[in-house]
Amino acid sequence: MPRMWWVVGVVVLATIFSAYLGWTAQRVERVHARAQSAERALDAHLLRRAAAAAVVAERIDAVELYAAARLALDAEPDERESAENDLTRQLRGIDLDPSDPATRTLIASSRRVVLARQVHTDLVRDALTARRRKLVRVLRLPGRYPRPRYFDIVEPVMPELPPLPAPAPSPEVLPVQAV
Repeated sequence: MPRMWWVVGVVVLATIFSAYLGWTAQRVERVHARAQSAERALDAHLLRRAAAAAVVAERIDAVELYAAARLALDAEPDERESAENDLTRQLRGIDLDPSDPATRTLIASSRRVVLARQVHTDLVRDALTARRRKLVRVLRLPGRYPRPRYFDIVEPVMPELPPLPAPAPSPEVLPVQAV
């Protein structure tokens, strides 16, 4: 009879350990997938910012800004950080007119880049933290995912946008009167 309790105890511990391993593997996979998704979102926002900068550069006839925007649009992955930093430096060197719709688009896309980079940085940190756990390293749980990398760029500082004027009330809409 005492051997039976021993066997039951071993089975319970094995079940708990396997559930923990499954949970850990799922967590590592999920955090790596989220980091990859954040990297793609950051890339999309950077492309939008570079395209908006090219449009603004054409409008104000800024050759250096246009060249930096084109380099950022055409950069290879290993050259991307440098190209984006050059674009940010060029953006800091020009005066932007917040009333221009193209400039408003550039400012909005630059703000989205900042947010996307913060999200990306947080998720990369979480993925690297999960990779550093001893059990994860020993079992090679993140094997199929490449090691996530931080994307280090200078954060763009853009002017504040003035509020858009409120739309005029429509003349067809009449106030409802209480009866």
